[in-house]
Amino acid sequence: MTERTLGALASSPIGFGAMVLSPGMYGEIDEQRGQDALRAAIDAGARLIDTADGYGADGHNEQLVGRAVHGRRDEVVLATKFGFRIPEGAEAHRFPVHFAFGELAVNCEPKYVRGYAEQSLRNLGAEVIDLYYPHFPDPQVPFEETVGAVAELISDGLVRHLGVSNVTAAQLRAAHAVHPVAAVQTQWSMWQPIDPELLAAARELGIGVVAWSPLGGGFLTGTVQQVGDGDFRQHHSRFSAENLAANNDRYAPVRAIAGELGITPGQLALAWLLRQDDHVVPIPGSRTPGHIAENLAAAEVVLDADVLARIDAALAAFEPAGEGALLKG
Repeated sequence: MTERTLGALASSPIGFGAMVLSPGMYGEIDEQRGQDALRAAIDAGARLIDTADGYGADGHNEQLVGRAVHGRRDEVVLATKFGFRIPEGAEAHRFPVHFAFGELAVNCEPKYVRGYAEQSLRNLGAEVIDLYYPHFPDPQVPFEETVGAVAELISDGLVRHLGVSNVTAAQLRAAHAVHPVAAVQTQWSMWQPIDPELLAAARELGIGVVAWSPLGGGFLTGTVQQVGDGDFRQHHSRFSAENLAANNDRYAPVRAIAGELGITPGQLALAWLLRQDDHVVPIPGSRTPGHIAENLAAAEVVLDADVLARIDAALAAFEPAGEGALLKG
């Protein structure tokens, strides 16, 4: 696959989001299946592997990634995020989200950032984190202070590149003024557009975009008819039984274009996203090696101007039922 850049960091065009490999995301999953998925992603050319200390209990996801990349560290870019694993005795700083659980909590006070990084390094079995993000801006801590703490880790050799996640354009600019930002991670897909001001700021500053949920939580694959117990999508209004049925009906014209091209709807969604910017790297997640290879192959799909125009027209008429954004405001 052709290489893409996130600031000064080289990546494959499509990475792999490991969140889905921890229990409680898409239902239960065992260790072997998680390992098989990660190895399939690396084998298929996914260089950027994205995880976080808050995925799964007690660092489960980072540990899983660490075991999978053991002996293959030079083949991958390890990206992880911090803030959700709040230390004992530290205050939980809450903020509202659109999902049914109503709020999330982080603590990104600078005094805790080094400890977060050191624990992530132990979980990953690594000597350095390639790309390190505050998972969300802390509503009670000036963002520049959190970023400054990561900059210190870069100076000390524990981290190679700074990332920011789930931020506004103003927060991205503020962070970049403290230390060069390689990548901004944000929600972006066919059914959840990126904030145009955020994209403009990233382009102006030479910052890459890592797109989380590029397949709309799996919806854009065209295969999701219902979600079961233990699936985090139960908290997402677009996946309620009524809204999901309506959304599948409304998405039919986009699925039809994929069928005409001889590719899957998921490949169409990823190929379309890659055409939106030369420095966007989607990080789809899957538990199935075949689907992982299919996702990575989307980087080879060519969409000409006429096809892109048809897709954009179909998307303009596609109004999803339910709230798509995670963050409020």
